[in-house]
Formats: sequence, structure tokens, C-alpha cells
Amino acid sequence: VGGGGLIAGVALVIKRLMPEVKVIGVEAFEADALYQSIKAGRSVRLSSVGTFADGTAVIELGEETWRLCRELVDDVVRVSNDQICAAIKDMFEETRSILEPSGALSVAGLKLYAGQNDLEDDAALIAITSGANTNFDRLRHVSERAEIGEGREAVLAVTIPEKPGAFRSLISALGPGTVITEFNYRYSGPIEAHTFVGFAVRSAKEVLEKQSALKEAGFESVNLTEDEMTKLHVRHLVGGRSSESALKDEVVYRFEFPERSGALMTFLMKMKTDWNITIFHYRNHGADIGRVLIGMVVPTSERDEFQEFISNLGYAYVDETNNPAYRLFLKS
Repeated sequence: VGGGGLIAGVALVIKRLMPEVKVIGVEAFEADALYQSIKAGRSVRLSSVGTFADGTAVIELGEETWRLCRELVDDVVRVSNDQICAAIKDMFEETRSILEPSGALSVAGLKLYAGQNDLEDDAALIAITSGANTNFDRLRHVSERAEIGEGREAVLAVTIPEKPGAFRSLISALGPGTVITEFNYRYSGPIEAHTFVGFAVRSAKEVLEKQSALKEAGFESVNLTEDEMTKLHVRHLVGGRSSESALKDEVVYRFEFPERSGALMTFLMKMKTDWNITIFHYRNHGADIGRVLIGMVVPTSERDEFQEFISNLGYAYVDETNNPAYRLFLKS
């Protein structure tokens, strides 16, 4: 629902021909003029609207469309931008068509309405997916947020002891079948470390189960899955310089490995625990190659041993220790 013209016209015809059919409006939380108007019992003019679903970003319904909607629309559901992203992905996987956010709005609402109501098994549900073509630049945001919008990805902040082998213990505590989607960390002190961990899930219950398993293993965690600041900013900011003099022998390498289930754990298991990990950045982008940026403290006297070790790992790698970006933004 934007200005209300489409739903008013559809509702007028549907209620004349098949009055038993329900007409449900769908709006984004950030542009919910119809929802607020029905709630108030009068036409409400919003002070501002979000523009992610820009085709429906309307601050006020038209006078006539409001009159018809008030009389004919049975219900209105509101969805988040993440749920819209998930609906875009659903439609792509089903039809290989890419809807714009405003077009996918109805699919997101249908999914939400079906999940919230006890419907008959043979209930017929129809979503009208109208709208212009999507903005190509927006696809990056859509792909990043779709998994969370579908409830298929969880994001946790996990505190681990700052000691060699802690990464392995953390991954092991999550369970052998866990698909890690993101893993970020930067050394900040000698006592404990805060890691940013994303992983695939099938339900909210599974997130609680993972947190329980982490606690049993001695790791405290905070669920950041629904935190907007985390999704928009913090996941890209984990890292930075460390003031610790203990990192004077830090080296940084970028590794590549075949991306498949368990690949990250296999990579960690191959890493020796003799050298403490000080930087770790991994994000599963759905490609066939997994990429990890890793920093380790390797004393100068052990550099030859370290070089021989990584050469025998079997992974493609690049030494980034002298990379200007590392020196400007990460090196202590």
C-alpha cells in the first residue's frame, strides 16, 4: 500500500464479486499511513517515511482511497525491510525474477500473515507484486539482509579467553554442523576477546540452543541478530588498531580456500596454536572461494618456521603485512 489506489480498486471489485474474500494491505513499518489511519479512525499524515520501498513511500492516503480502504480493507500488516529483502530472495529463487522492494512488499506480508494466522491447509493466498524494476545498486543491501529477514542467519557477540586455541574451542562449541557465515575479531587485550560470529539457523529456537551450548562451553554471548546498528555498521567496524605492544611481531596474511560446509573449521584446525591469532576476518559471500584475513604474532626468530608452515598448508595465500591499508588502519 502506498497512496491506496491499487488496494482500493482491487478491494472494490473483490468485495462486489466475492465478498467472503479478505483483502489485506501490506505496508513497511517506515511508511504505514494506512495502518496508522485505521488505528486512529481518520486519515493520518505521516511526518516522514522510509524510502527503501520507495514505490510505496507515501505520507498520506488520498481522500477517496482512504474512504474506500476504511470500508473495504479487512486488515493491514506491517513488515520490516529485512522481511522485504527475504521476500525478494524468495521470488528470485522461485521464479528467477527480481522484484523491487515495493513489489516484494506483498509477498513479505503474505508470509507474515500466513505465519501469524491459523489458516486452512487448502487456503488460497494471493500476493499482487506490482512495481517498477529494482535499483541495481540496492541488490547488495538486499543480499546482505535477506538471510536475517528470513530468520536464517543469527549474529552473536561472543566473549572468549585471549589465549591460543580459543577460536577452535568456540567453533567446536557451536557444533560440527554449524555453517559459519561471518567471523570477525581483533586483539584488544591480554585477558579476553570479543568476537563477532554469524551462522546459519533454521529458527529462533536454534539461536537459543547455540547460546546455551556456548555457555556450557564457558563462552558468554549476546544475541545481536535484530540490532539495527549491528547490521548496518558494527559488523563492518570490528577491528581497528590495537595499542598493545605485544603485537610488535604481528604479521598479516590473506588466505583462500574452497568454500564448502565445514571449510572454516578445517582451516582453523590446520592452524598451529603456537602463534596467537590477533586478527580474524571472514565473511561467506556465497562464492566458491572462502577468503580469510588473519593476523598472528610471530617472533622474528620464528619467521622461517612460520613461512614453511603456511607454505605446507595447501592454501593460496598473500602476505599483507606491508599492505598500506593494514598499516594505516590496523597495525598497532
